Amino acid sequence: MRILFMGTPEFAVASLRRLVEDGHEICGVFTQPDKPKNRGHKLMQPPVKEYALTKGLAVYQPLQVRDADTLELVQSLSPDLIVVAAYGKVLPEEILDRPQYGSINVHSSLLPKYRGAAPINWAILNGETETGVSIMYMAKELDAGDIILQKTTAIRETENAQELTERLAELGAQALSQAVTELTEGKAVRTPQAAEKATYAAMLSREMSTIDWNRSAHEISCQVRGLIPWPCASTDVIHGEMMKLYAVLEAGEATDAAPGEIVAAGKQGIEIACGDGKRLRILELQAQGGKRMSAAAYLLGHPIQC
Repeated sequence: MRILFMGTPEFAVASLRRLVEDGHEICGVFTQPDKPKNRGHKLMQPPVKEYALTKGLAVYQPLQVRDADTLELVQSLSPDLIVVAAYGKVLPEEILDRPQYGSINVHSSLLPKYRGAAPINWAILNGETETGVSIMYMAKELDAGDIILQKTTAIRETENAQELTERLAELGAQALSQAVTELTEGKAVRTPQAAEKATYAAMLSREMSTIDWNRSAHEISCQVRGLIPWPCASTDVIHGEMMKLYAVLEAGEATDAAPGEIVAAGKQGIEIACGDGKRLRILELQAQGGKRMSAAAYLLGHPIQC
């Protein structure tokens, strides 16, 4: 099938790679413009662009997708199908309806739950034990199109959002491959979403970072895991210094200490009392201006007496 692919981050690379491996004709790849990164402000290519160039694919980076030039470009490419995976731009209906087989999207949640920008993060933040991917027809309303198929997976107990993203990228690629085959064979179904069951995964913000130790150990664990790699959960209960937390473990042990009080510190990590009377063990952290390190390594230079 002749496919126009649209995607930007690492999550989308797996889907593009699978389409290439399946032998489809990729008539073009749309991705976000290169953006400056780090202190040197050097322009960095999106991961999708990097991969596409290694395969000799034509890459397009329009600043706008709602202008006449972009619509004319899509028309000239004559795709049978448009595949979108975390592109980062809202496409007009004139583009969505152009291909013979329409436009489909790889979405990292079990729709209609977690429509929107950060479904993987919010699934963990809310303590979900299961998530998955949905392949759906794209519609005018955000993430509201009919579903072709879904695949589910359990969220592992200590899995963070970055790790889950990597797994869902591969699961999404598998689901996409199956969906495109079903479209080609005329076997693809259209299952309308139950709009009354829809929930939304809003964009993350720095305001979500600060930990409230009055919450339960499990809720705080979900916060830490759900906010990786950005903006990261943070706390100032260790030496009064604000620091980011990257890995924690629900120790399960009870304590009478006040929420936010350090109750143990050693080779296994730093244990802090939570609002439900249980301990949360910090395994990995990063102090302001410092490097990311294990809690045990941090304690070598910053001992804590409990």
